[in-house]
Amino acid sequence: MKPHLATLILATSILGGPALADVKLPAVISDNMILQQETPAGVWGWADPGEKVTVKFAGKSAEATADEKGKWGLKLQGLTAGQSGEMTVAGKNTLAIKNVLVGEVWVASGQSNMEFTLSGAKDHDAEIKAADFPQIRMFTVQKSAKTEPADDCVGKWEICTPQTSPHFSAVGYFFARRLYQTLKEPIGIIHTSWGGTPAEFWTPKPILARDPAFKPAFDSWEKAVANYPQAKEKYEKDLAEWKEATKTPPADGKPAPKAPRPPRGGDAFGSPGCLYNGMVAPLVHYTIRGTIWYQGEANAGAPDLYKKLFPTMIRSWRKEWQIEDFPFLYVQLANFMQRHAEPTDTNWARLREAQLETLDVPHTGMAVTIDIGDSKNIHPTDKQDVGLRLALWAEATVYYRDEEFSGPLASGFQIEDGRARLTFRNGEGMKSADGGQTQGLRPCPVKIASSFGPMRRSRATTSSSPARRCRNPSPCATVWDDDPECNLINNTGLPASPFRTDEWPFGVAEIARRVAIKVNVDSLCHRVHRSRAAGAPSSVASQL
Repeated sequence: MKPHLATLILATSILGGPALADVKLPAVISDNMILQQETPAGVWGWADPGEKVTVKFAGKSAEATADEKGKWGLKLQGLTAGQSGEMTVAGKNTLAIKNVLVGEVWVASGQSNMEFTLSGAKDHDAEIKAADFPQIRMFTVQKSAKTEPADDCVGKWEICTPQTSPHFSAVGYFFARRLYQTLKEPIGIIHTSWGGTPAEFWTPKPILARDPAFKPAFDSWEKAVANYPQAKEKYEKDLAEWKEATKTPPADGKPAPKAPRPPRGGDAFGSPGCLYNGMVAPLVHYTIRGTIWYQGEANAGAPDLYKKLFPTMIRSWRKEWQIEDFPFLYVQLANFMQRHAEPTDTNWARLREAQLETLDVPHTGMAVTIDIGDSKNIHPTDKQDVGLRLALWAEATVYYRDEEFSGPLASGFQIEDGRARLTFRNGEGMKSADGGQTQGLRPCPVKIASSFGPMRRSRATTSSSPARRCRNPSPCATVWDDDPECNLINNTGLPASPFRTDEWPFGVAEIARRVAIKVNVDSLCHRVHRSRAAGAPSSVASQL
């Protein structure tokens, strides 16, 4: 890193903003960066008020004048993938940004499963050894919580090598690797995540404050601040006891006691919008193609509120970036925790439903991971498939590759002559994961009720025999649990998302007797047809 850039980062972290005088740049405008192609790419910084600044790169040039606060910004036009070289930024002084590429830029954000590094992923030794991709770069934002939007952050662009990649976001890396292998273009990932954090932390505070539904976030923070002195005193006492207890190793192989967590309320962390302020706001002038997101675990305690909060956060980011409807691709929660004998209504199941319903927001995509989680680990190590499934959404819906990008998604439910009929999008060749197409195979547990019996588990079959009738069958659900069994896939091996067809309660034994229906998978399956309207693919379910 050049000395002037190191000075800028230090000044930013200590003072909360750059001092005026010579032309200065934010941390994300630095050596090894990747600029977004085929759209005006933002470059900005600080100088003396009224100072003229000129930026040159790849034969392109643009000028700006610093405003009364010393801020300036401009757009570089006409950049195409593969352009590279040195960028110069000149005012009273001249800065040289080296080894700049043009390609595709994505933000990767969320909580711990996005923060999870390549060094912990499945087959990590082999993956790290093979991670030699000079045209993949990652900028990792240092963790920072702020009460107000920050001008800058701390971080640097790193070229993907076996030496740098171990601390890369694993999902970000595997997403970038797949896109690079498909597009043959440079891929930049701006990684900004923090484990254990809810979406309220990542949503701009003014947006949350406008809606009474989000008032609990403010109430919780006010309570934490008020209780902080007492909580701090208890924490310091607990910490002293923990240090004393860990001076000697535990006997008989018992696990060491966990260190106490410091309380919230003593700094900005925990306040509504704190991570948006510290870790997203400094990036919003950087032109991107879209965002990938892996989060939700920290909001599982209030899944119904997440149905409103998550779309609100997505729309707020698009507004702040001033990039209308940029693609926002996210990961649905994986299977985790206990598997119940019957489909069971749980917070995790409802959080997945909130994520499924967020597909109603335009230009969103969801990677289903109900089949690749870990019952005993909230951080499953299979990040390869997560990155791949996110990349498939991007390839098909952003880069117009003619390929399947999603597992089956329930799109309709009808009662016809005593039969429950379900329809799906992205369901071509729907089958059991073991490939069977004969009677008796079990693609997925389906829960079906009738008007004279409570809900129970039924098995979908793959035979061509008619579905068994029952009187007035009512709503259905599949893989509705924390850690459900499901191997229902389409012909590309992508799994079906959990779903239910109505708002009836789960896990409540209410009426006289049980009724099971066998559902004919042939009648469930849809073929998906993609048409290209104005060059963009769309999914159209055929008629049953």
